Amino acid sequence: MTNQDTVFIYSPDFQQYKFSHDHPFNQLRVELTYDLLKNMNALDDSRIITPRVASIEELALIHDKKYIQAVELAGHGKLANEEGNNYGIGTEDTPIFPQMHEASSLLVGATLTAVDYVMEGKATHAANFGGGLHHGFRGKASGFCIYNDSSVAIRYIQEKYGAKVLYIDTDAHHGDGVQWTFYDDPNVCTLSIHETGRYLFPGTGNITERGAGKGYGYTFNIPLDAFTEDDSWLHAYRTSIEEVAAFFKPDVILTQNGADAHFHDPLTHLSATMAIYHEIPKIAHKIAHQYCNGKWIAVGGGGYDIWRVVPRAWSLIWLEMNQINVPEHLPKTWIDKWQKKAPVTLPDRWYDPTDMYKPIPRKPEIEEKNALTVEKALHPIRRN
Repeated sequence: MTNQDTVFIYSPDFQQYKFSHDHPFNQLRVELTYDLLKNMNALDDSRIITPRVASIEELALIHDKKYIQAVELAGHGKLANEEGNNYGIGTEDTPIFPQMHEASSLLVGATLTAVDYVMEGKATHAANFGGGLHHGFRGKASGFCIYNDSSVAIRYIQEKYGAKVLYIDTDAHHGDGVQWTFYDDPNVCTLSIHETGRYLFPGTGNITERGAGKGYGYTFNIPLDAFTEDDSWLHAYRTSIEEVAAFFKPDVILTQNGADAHFHDPLTHLSATMAIYHEIPKIAHKIAHQYCNGKWIAVGGGGYDIWRVVPRAWSLIWLEMNQINVPEHLPKTWIDKWQKKAPVTLPDRWYDPTDMYKPIPRKPEIEEKNALTVEKALHPIRRN
């Protein structure tokens, strides 16, 4: 695989999607990732594609037109608070900000740009780390997500290209918006590997959520116990993605790459290290070539340690897409540039130290529980 087969969808305008200065969702992480790859000489200008803005008609493939109108009005200061709350905007999680419709439409348009490049054969793989807003619903914003770019993209793939889509979500938060959108659709298979909703937003994603109607059996959830570490996380991921892909045989895969399962993430309770982010794209890459002639679209997602975790995790996806070897150290030029702005010490290596945190007391119990969860989640397809 050469880098002629990949495109990187990017615009500095991704930074316009900004709730407030101290809100945990910060798109600076996309710029940090972009700049890290540039400093490594791993991102050639010929691979960078400027995204288009999604049209109202494209957003309406998933979102209610009244909701879209409300988002437009809110971003221009013309929506009453009470009405905004009905739509999930103007809340603590998803506050109103200027031009929010325009900023959100660009993120959706970026994922649609990635889709067109891959589905039209102009690229085998495409990355849009500005996307992955998987909590957005038909008529409601939720969990920092206004429009759901993955849901729009999947419906767009169905309508324009008639393809079967496997959606793989490795965000620590359950990919609820995408799951419920396609819950009764047998041509979309969703697989979400996340921290159990017992302690974490949005509280859904149980193994018993398997789909409805004709879509029954095409929804897979692997809710992992809090404090899950690398080996157990990777066992769940590797086992489920390989078996689900073999069962569904997709035409294209769309991976949502939230980077918040890491020990450092301030909003979650998992204990993974960078080791999982080295493996996630490798296995996705293999599956894409095994079943989809390589067709793979990768989007971003959660990730709230924007300095130490997200740039490394997302860069590793691009390096894997292009079969670029991962060096031991991050480029000093990148560290020197951003350390002045970072409130934490930036890492200088791609892997985390083995003694990053104290041993987890319940490790064997957690691993056993997770293994049982995987077994139960995959039991229906193992039976057939």
